[in-house]
Parts: sequence; structure tokens; C-alpha cells
Amino acid sequence: MKKIVICVGTVYGAALETAEAVQKALNEEGYAARVAQNPTLEDITEADSAALICTSTTGSGDLPDNIAPLYTALTTQFPNIVGKPFGVITLGDSSYFDSYCGAGELMEHAMTELAAVKVGDGLKIDAMETADPAAEAVAWAQTWAQQLA
Repeated sequence: MKKIVICVGTVYGAALETAEAVQKALNEEGYAARVAQNPTLEDITEADSAALICTSTTGSGDLPDNIAPLYTALTTQFPNIVGKPFGVITLGDSSYFDSYCGAGELMEHAMTELAAVKVGDGLKIDAMETADPAAEAVAWAQTWAQQLA
């Protein structure tokens, strides 16, 4: 599988910067990766593509405003994404304890409830430990994309 849609949830731009770095690295490796800044069901249901969720967490484990409509659509419209490969990169802050990376967990749950197939383990990037989330995400995404075959 060579097509990857990176669905971004961001508040202050760190998740978007991370997604753009991942897109660039994957494109350099021959994947047709694109970033969806305001992701929709059409992005998730795009034929012959994998979905990569790259989101920050806001509030008490909540989704950023730009990806919340996608989550709502997934959980109310129930699109047919059976077998759709996906992965999750979540940016969070472990000092928030119970809500740490909650947005990624919400998206992962919504996708698996619709029988999408999670590829590998998700990546949680802790703002308390990582100054450059993009570098960590790029290394993870390159390994993740190789598992899509």
C-alpha cells in the first residue's frame, strides 16, 4: 500500500508540523502521502489508502476542534472502513495523567469499532520528554509504513 492520508488534529500547530514532516519523509521513500488539515470521512474512506491519525490532545483528553467533526462522523455515520489499515500518532503531556494522549485513544477506538485494522503500536509523544516531536514521529512512521505491505 503506497497511499497514506495523514489526518491531523491540532490546536497550536505542533501536530500539523509533525504530520508535514512525516509526509515529507514518507514521500521521499516513495509513498503517496498527503496531509488532511481538516479531515473528513472522504479522507478516511479514500480507496486503496491507509489512514494515519496525527493528533494533539486538548482539555481533558479531548480532540482538537479541526478533527472532532471526523470523530463525530465516524461514531454517528458508521462508514464502511472494514479492513482499512491505520495508525495513530498522539501528542500529549503526561502531567495530565488520566487524560494523557486521550485524543489518540478516542480516534483509535472509533476506528477499531468500525473494524479498521490498527497496524503496529501507536506512538505517544510526551511534551514533558520530547522537544522535537517531528523527529520522533518520522522515525516511527517510516517503520509503520513498511508494515503496510
